[in-house]
Amino acid sequence: MLSASDLVAFVACRNLGVSDRFYGGVLGLELVESSAFANAYDAKGTQLRVTRVQKLASAPYTVLGWRVADIIEAVRALRQAGVEFKRYEGMAQDEHGVWVSPGGARIAWFADPDGNTLSLQQGPSA
Repeated sequence: MLSASDLVAFVACRNLGVSDRFYGGVLGLELVESSAFANAYDAKGTQLRVTRVQKLASAPYTVLGWRVADIIEAVRALRQAGVEFKRYEGMAQDEHGVWVSPGGARIAWFADPDGNTLSLQQGPSA
């Protein structure tokens, strides 16, 4: 029923200005709409709505991720912009914070200003 419809992704924040500096500034997403309730960004054709909430419920898992061609290049660029990558106990992550999944995908995690876990993923064939 929805296979021909565009997906809209959502992530919650407490402060739209702080989130805009991260999603628009650090990540470089184009702001396409702004209101008192949410900022909408173009994420390569998918709309990402960063929605202001009064109380943030922290998710213990990744809420958004990006497939990248070169994960090491992406990690380096984000680190230069001030992003810190997460390390998880018990996971064999390399010096860049990249973990290799059993299927061969390479993944690295980082957080937005509200603590939402985001990820980068490079497929096993990329």
